[in-house]
Amino acid sequence: MRIQNIREKVRTSQEYSFLRTDEHLGENICLLTMGGSHAYGMDTDTSDIDIRGCLLNGREEILTGNYYEQFTNDETDTVIYSLNKFLHLLSNCNPNAIEMLGCLPEHYLYLSDVGKELLENRHMFLSKRCVNAFGGYANEQLRRLQNAMARDSYPKAEREKHILNTIRNMRHHLAEVYPSYDEGSMKLYIAESAKEGLDTEIFVDLALKGFPLRDYRGIMSEMNTVINEYSKLNKRNTKKDKKHLMKHMAHLLRLYMMAIDIMKKHEIITYRTDEHKLLMDVRNGAFLEAADDEMVNMVSREAEQMREAFEKQDFADDFEYKMGKEALEGDIEKMMTKTYRVTDEFWNIFNGYESRFENAKKHTTLPDQPDYDKINNLKAKVNYRIVTGQ
Repeated sequence: MRIQNIREKVRTSQEYSFLRTDEHLGENICLLTMGGSHAYGMDTDTSDIDIRGCLLNGREEILTGNYYEQFTNDETDTVIYSLNKFLHLLSNCNPNAIEMLGCLPEHYLYLSDVGKELLENRHMFLSKRCVNAFGGYANEQLRRLQNAMARDSYPKAEREKHILNTIRNMRHHLAEVYPSYDEGSMKLYIAESAKEGLDTEIFVDLALKGFPLRDYRGIMSEMNTVINEYSKLNKRNTKKDKKHLMKHMAHLLRLYMMAIDIMKKHEIITYRTDEHKLLMDVRNGAFLEAADDEMVNMVSREAEQMREAFEKQDFADDFEYKMGKEALEGDIEKMMTKTYRVTDEFWNIFNGYESRFENAKKHTTLPDQPDYDKINNLKAKVNYRIVTGQ
């Protein structure tokens, strides 16, 4: 759908009337923009409309500290953050928030003076936190994607490497949450394992003295969460069908592109004009191919057996049969992800972006932290205007 049609639909249709009638929205909205595929330049004729935005808190909320945080409308894929929450997310380089400040000018459906001020000062939110926020997330999800494609499980030795890489990408977060954390005092590495079923595993060498016990417990808990997440990969990823996997591939590749721009150019570029053809090729399945014949035949036989077993069941009426049939075909479609694989060409492209990301990370001149003075001054100025009615 063209942006002019989207703009008119959002402005006048009953479907989006909540933007005008909800007590937290209306005149409190300071920024409204496109999100999702339209914002990235990856939309198709069937793409949903995603709306993202920011709203100002009311006077009473500011004075009492009882802030309204976020408006969500699932039917229209609309998410609008309060200014308080939005500034927090931006300060942490949260990709979903940061991308809202790098859209094309025509994709901003509404901007108040505060909204314009946020865009004009977007550089104050950029810091090395983007390394973990963008890079860590993209790396973890892409490895999960690789695990989901035509494999029952990812090689255990490789999985250990990915777990270790994910934990290392947490270092900025750990240093912020646990002031006593020192990466040098906790050396993580992979070595040969004596455990049955494992050739290698992650080990840790600790050099701690006078370390707060609660901090230690918290750090270990967060690392344990990463390990537990990886143990759920197979179960989680088999729930993705081919269409969503292709879309997932394209979006995750885009995360690396955005992160590289932020680290090298200090720019937020949400709409990927230069990489549009590549991203659309990925999304349209150009980098998927059939798995080996043995896997294809095995899955096909399993699907046929499921259909035969279903047809032998007794159903109360046509409605029950129809609903059961739809659910069955959905399960089969998800199962069919095992009949194709990601091409080597895609992984070569991905490896190239991963290398560029690592290089940008080493040489970036971004500050370690966002410019909190400017951020707090902006927040104070806006809240003062609201409270005083100026």
